[in-house]
Amino acid sequence: MKPETTTTGVSREAAAGLALLGAAVLALIIANSSYADAYDRALALPLAVGIAPFALSKSLLHWINDALMVIFFFVVGLEIKREMLRGALSNRKAALLPVIAALGGMIVPALIYAAINWNNNIALRGWAIPAATDIAFAVGVLALLGSRVPQSLKVFLLALAIIDDLGAILIIAFFYTGDLSLSALALAFAGVAGLVLLNRYGVMRMWAYALVGAFVWLCVLKSGVHATLAGVVTALAVPLTDGRGREGPLEATEHRLGPWVSFLILPIFALANAGVSFAAISLRDFTSPISLGIALGLLIGKPLGIYSFAKAAMTSGLGARPDGATEMQLFGTAILGGIGFTMSLFIGMLAFPDAQVNGHVKLGVLSGSLMSAILGYSVLLRTNTRLRKGATLRGGS
Repeated sequence: MKPETTTTGVSREAAAGLALLGAAVLALIIANSSYADAYDRALALPLAVGIAPFALSKSLLHWINDALMVIFFFVVGLEIKREMLRGALSNRKAALLPVIAALGGMIVPALIYAAINWNNNIALRGWAIPAATDIAFAVGVLALLGSRVPQSLKVFLLALAIIDDLGAILIIAFFYTGDLSLSALALAFAGVAGLVLLNRYGVMRMWAYALVGAFVWLCVLKSGVHATLAGVVTALAVPLTDGRGREGPLEATEHRLGPWVSFLILPIFALANAGVSFAAISLRDFTSPISLGIALGLLIGKPLGIYSFAKAAMTSGLGARPDGATEMQLFGTAILGGIGFTMSLFIGMLAFPDAQVNGHVKLGVLSGSLMSAILGYSVLLRTNTRLRKGATLRGGS
């Protein structure tokens, strides 16, 4: 299968962003309707998979977050590997600008959140929540501007969001794991070794990686490390090409699973996790340290971190400004990096399992992401209008 072009990828992300938005809005409507109790009961419904004594029993919400989201992380892992070997991250100089910008976009929001919640050790567990960018939403908003934004900025934002996802994955691995079971972890490593051997010996059958990956997922689930990481590890073992340069299963699998993730798995995740009841919510809840730290981390920390680090990279010569983009357009794109949603909600769920605290997380994520989307779109639209007026004046003089 031929590689997906950037234009096609952005178009799909735009449509996926709309699907994700629709699911989030639907979750909010249900959570604030007469169906709210049924919604909560459905998510708490216990489901068992397997045969006793080897059956796994979890609530529907846990199956969505611990199992279904593994496929999302698997596709993210495939995308990261492809971009590193063949795409926007394959050239060192081309990759440095989004890498450095993404680093700033993780550090500064975390510092803002930590500064606001410094005196609360429990609240500090959420320091990483505003450090993530949602690919589908951010690129979806940028795509709404069409040709009014240089294609280079869309590539920059895609690369930045991919690197951001990698950073979020590492954060989950190191900071949001439970009590470790060494025996289960040892079995997981044995499974990873099996994946490495499959790759080393050039196995091109996708079912082999899926089978070993499922074993790794089960072991990781039992180990205390978050199970979704098994999806990334499995993806990194899938070959892009064989030893003779022929296409491996990576791209075909990515393209096959991509639409399912974009239009089914992520909307289901949003439907299950974005429901916030506003019945007992006051202005005080919006200004709680957790909500405020997340919202300001996304709205202020993300653009400040992305733009300042990108500016430093360009000034030092480590990176070059995206072709055809102005400073203000780069800043507007940095603001869109403050759309956290999927990853932010996911990290928030890991940091604060308590429902009441998690409600503040959702308020912070939803408000910060919404304001970032509106502000980023407005800045880019206004900048484009000014550029067109300037071009018209120059042409008429």
